[in-house]
Amino acid sequence: MTFSASAPGAPAAASRLVGLAPVVGAGTVLLVLGSFPGAASLRAQQYYGHPQNHFWCILQALWPQHPMPGRADYSGRCGWLLARGLGLWDVYGACEREGSLDAQIRHAEVNDFAALRVRCPRLAAIAHNGGESFKHARATAALGVPVYKLPSTSPANASWSFERKRQAWAEVMAAHGLL
Repeated sequence: MTFSASAPGAPAAASRLVGLAPVVGAGTVLLVLGSFPGAASLRAQQYYGHPQNHFWCILQALWPQHPMPGRADYSGRCGWLLARGLGLWDVYGACEREGSLDAQIRHAEVNDFAALRVRCPRLAAIAHNGGESFKHARATAALGVPVYKLPSTSPANASWSFERKRQAWAEVMAAHGLL
């Protein structure tokens, strides 16, 4: 977790949080954009680091023939993801927030999506993981690729079952030849 201009141990509400670097490559076809990493993800310095988040489980369910590296091998998981044409990033590069809920995000700084064009020449679509991320669909649409709103994989999104989330994600992946 990175803080700016605050003393060690300062309350989260007074601290500026800095997000994670994008996990992308030349083979990225579909970029999944979250809003901003939760507290568990920031502590671990890993996307979707909360053990109850459905993100990694959904992806494994979509590609059961390709075993994903375990939770302890985050670098391996990122390589596994990139090998399937997926990339990860967030709409916010920095913000102030107490806790992990999107509703608590304040003073957010939006990432520079245009910079991804050079790093991801095969980019064919953007999938927003949840409503907060999708609020920035107009900015991501400027990349000239289809933009989708997917159900959030967060444990806070209890109104969607795992199977319903998996199906929605599968439809977008299939539309871009990733399944």
